[in-house]
Amino acid sequence: MGPELQVGLYVFVLAIFVGFELITKVPPTLHTPLMSGANAVSGITIVGALACAKAGEGTIANMLGGLAIATAMVNVVGGYLVTDRMLHMFTKKDR
Repeated sequence: MGPELQVGLYVFVLAIFVGFELITKVPPTLHTPLMSGANAVSGITIVGALACAKAGEGTIANMLGGLAIATAMVNVVGGYLVTDRMLHMFTKKDR
C-alpha cells in the first residue's frame, strides 16, 4: 500500500468521524434546511465525479465515477423533493 493511499484512507476515516459528530450535534429542526443547502455540495460532487469518470484510465475508476454520479444524483433529487415538500407546507391554502 502506497503512501498516497494511506493518506487518502486516513483522511476518509477522519471525514467519517467528523461528519458523524457534526450531524449528531444538529438539532432536528435544522436537519431539512441543512440538507437542502447540502444539495449544492452534491452538485459539485457530480461535476467532480464526471471529471474522475472521464479521466479514469481503468475500468475500476470508471465504475467508481459512475457510482459517485449515481449516488450524488439520488442525493440532489431527493433533497430537491424534500425542499419542495417543506416549502409547500408554508404556502397559503386557497379555499
